[in-house]
Amino acid sequence: MKLNIISKESGKANANTLFYVKQSVQFSAVLSEEGEKQVDSVLTGIKDGVFEDLEFVEIDDKPTIFVDAAKERGISSLDHLRMAAFRLANKAAQKQIPIVSIMLADAADEQFKAIAHGLHYADYKFDAYKSKKKERFQVTFEIAAGEHVNEFKKIAEDVAVEQKAVTLVKNLVNTPAADLTPAEFVERAKTVAKYTTGLSIKVRDMKQLEKEGFMGHVTVGKGSARPPFMVTLSYNGVGRTGRGSQDHLVIVGKGLCFDTGGLCLKPPKSMPEMISDMTGAATALAAIQAIATLELPIKVSAVLCLAENAIGNQSVLPGDIFTAKNGKTVMVDNTDAEGRLVLSDGLAEAGLIGATHIVDLATLTGAMVRALGYAVAGFFSNDDALALNIINSGEACCEKFWSMPLEEEYADALKDKFADLKNTGSDAGAISAALFLQEFVPEDTAWAHLDIAGTAFVDKKWKYTDYGATGFGAQTLIELARRMAAGSLAESEYKSV
Repeated sequence: MKLNIISKESGKANANTLFYVKQSVQFSAVLSEEGEKQVDSVLTGIKDGVFEDLEFVEIDDKPTIFVDAAKERGISSLDHLRMAAFRLANKAAQKQIPIVSIMLADAADEQFKAIAHGLHYADYKFDAYKSKKKERFQVTFEIAAGEHVNEFKKIAEDVAVEQKAVTLVKNLVNTPAADLTPAEFVERAKTVAKYTTGLSIKVRDMKQLEKEGFMGHVTVGKGSARPPFMVTLSYNGVGRTGRGSQDHLVIVGKGLCFDTGGLCLKPPKSMPEMISDMTGAATALAAIQAIATLELPIKVSAVLCLAENAIGNQSVLPGDIFTAKNGKTVMVDNTDAEGRLVLSDGLAEAGLIGATHIVDLATLTGAMVRALGYAVAGFFSNDDALALNIINSGEACCEKFWSMPLEEEYADALKDKFADLKNTGSDAGAISAALFLQEFVPEDTAWAHLDIAGTAFVDKKWKYTDYGATGFGAQTLIELARRMAAGSLAESEYKSV
């Protein structure tokens, strides 16, 4: 897919596009009087069920695709535009239309950004393991932007960076665990750091983790023949630009490259999707790559907590107790509640490197999947401003987040008879997990925990994903950093789209 942003139609397009909502055409459409009558007739036919979404008809002697910009249920107006553009791109590729014109002179910046995202989403496919690969027909979308050419070109550049991040998440998550071990994940992170200006990397292996007291990784990873690693990536946008936010955002990602459940073995039916248990780390890596590429004026770090929860002769036993990095002792009540153990190290590392704000994200609990399903991610926060910023950033990126309560009434269930804590509570699984993580959040640090267990990976078609990784969360983290950076800049100096 290629975007060609120009002020007005070139006359080279093989088809035009009209977005519509009910009986109304959206954005600008330069039509003859007869063309307007033809459009009214088609829209009436769609209303009456004669025609349908993506109807392909001649308007003013030009093949025209009618795209419903309000087809789905329960999504925002911007997400409607994403989905409309996504369907349009698939239709154009299927019909092998070389150049498709979209008239967007009357579109707002955020509307064009939504459409550009939708067009990009349609290009993704994961066929690395297919013996026969089918090439997708490449369509050029000619955007008639009127007076918005320069703004739209900048937005298109940003969208390309954000979509590169989404693609990175999807490719990492969709890769089988045998090919994406913790060590291989480290190599992928090193490659990102090498080719991203301003990004540095620090890697701790099993020996260093044990020496420095990051025992969450050691406890979880010691049963596997593939040892754990903790990776810290750093970007200082303030140091590069000499201006910007004084905040230090640290993104902590759960990176279980595969999770068998350990000795508390998962049922076989639950196993295949466990390739997605490293989505948090994949998302953190992709987000910081994009933030650095966009040169956002803010200091951001990403901590990737990489391990494999397997069964071996060194596996952690239920009832074992270890001392976490912050000095608290933890009894492992359930070896399948391992994500929170490696995250305890990531949260400690965030404190050591001076985080003012921490966002951890993890495919953490089945309880969250049961509560909110595949379309909404629940999150917990100790800071109202950060929580609101996450919700607003998500809305701008068409990703839904729901604030959940850090209900202290359930905290006592995490107390253990011999250790300070145990890694499971007796009730409210998602809340108990968040309360456990809160025990390792550095004092006086704004923190949010995003439980993306339901939204990270789907086994049925959802929005832009037929099956597998969704890339959910990457854009929200990028937008969060953008908004945090903009908080200390004059409006004339920085504009968020």
